[in-house]
Formats: sequence, structure tokens, C-alpha cells
Amino acid sequence: MHPMYLESVEENPGASGPFADAARFMKSVGAPVPQILHMFAYKPEATKHLAMFTQSVMRGPSPLSPGMRELIAALTSAGNHCLF
Repeated sequence: MHPMYLESVEENPGASGPFADAARFMKSVGAPVPQILHMFAYKPEATKHLAMFTQSVMRGPSPLSPGMRELIAALTSAGNHCLF
């Protein structure tokens, strides 16, 4: 993945919480870290509603199974040339 435009967001040493932990783990094993994960770790209070919305859309009641919703998201990401 390309580095972020805001280095201070990506390299935020004071970040804590599950999103920061996930980003650090992915980086430590050489996996690409989705840039949105850096934003969630940098401003967890500002992004908590987005995280709740995403979980509701992907896991909440729906005529589509969670697996089908994941597949749609993966295909959309591929169409946008974005890692999923």
C-alpha cells in the first residue's frame, strides 16, 4: 500500500485501542494496513459511529447473509482497485 498523505496519522505512536493494536499487528507481520484503520486509530471518538454503522450494515438483520454482504464489498473494492 502507498503511504498516507498525513504521516502523523499513520505513524501515531500514542494511538491506543483495538484499531491501533490491529494496525500495529498487521504492520509487524508485513501485511498491508488499510488506511482507514489508521484514521480509526487516530480519532477513535470521531470514528466510533462509522464503525458502528459499518457493523450494522455488514452484520445486522438483512435478507442477505453476512457472507454475501462481504462478497459484495470485496467485489466493489476490486472494481475500485482497492484492497479489501
